[in-house]
Amino acid sequence: MRGEGVLKKTSTKTNQSVEKVFQIIEVMASNKGPIKLQEVSQKLGLPASTVLRFLKTMMLSGYVNQDPETQKYSLSMKFCHIGYLVSCQISIRNVIRPYLVELADRCQESACLAIDQDMMVVYVDVVDGPDNMLKTMQRIGKRAPLHSTGVGKALLIDYSNHEIEHMIKERGLTPLTPHTITTKEDLIAELEKIRKKGYAIDDEECEIGARCVAAPIWDYTGRVVAGISVSGPVSRMNIEKIEYVQTIIKEIASKASQKLGYKVEA
Repeated sequence: MRGEGVLKKTSTKTNQSVEKVFQIIEVMASNKGPIKLQEVSQKLGLPASTVLRFLKTMMLSGYVNQDPETQKYSLSMKFCHIGYLVSCQISIRNVIRPYLVELADRCQESACLAIDQDMMVVYVDVVDGPDNMLKTMQRIGKRAPLHSTGVGKALLIDYSNHEIEHMIKERGLTPLTPHTITTKEDLIAELEKIRKKGYAIDDEECEIGARCVAAPIWDYTGRVVAGISVSGPVSRMNIEKIEYVQTIIKEIASKASQKLGYKVEA
């Protein structure tokens, strides 16, 4: 029993130390350049001696550099290599899948995950709703225009005006239904609304008889890397249902984004 008590106490101490290390790393990573020991100490409210001990250890491991002239510290490129290895292992589809299942279950409609590939929407995962509506709509691997789909417009909010002009030049704004956006001015105005509201709507713009609500997913770089959407027939996706779905999809998109390392602004 005494042995177990010692083990638990040691584990707690170790965990606290690891937490402090990560706090130091985050402070250094968020700084715009090399940082002084005292600055790290002040920002974290930790004794300078404690911070120095951790920095020395990270220097020995090759994760931190110190400028001999300014004495300031900075993270090494070793973190870039670690980040690259992690990104190679992570599949957005695998990470987002549980959120997609939750979305379809709570909304009782079909849910999709899509990415932007070559300025086109590519559907990479689907969870069918009660009537399997997506058998005639989005399927895994199917491509669709950005401008005429809810999830496509959610992806477009990360585009600059120059990138939007390039997309229009390369892909055009082909009308798929009488409701499709077909001018640059209308598209830019629509994207501004989406940025403010946090979600996009496809009101029979891609297919007559179907409506869609979509939201962007952000990663740790602050970029939109995917979008999720809920689709259903216009008979069910009325104003009340859209209002209900938009609340849920924004909540789930936020949780999924945080899972990918995105920091939600307070």
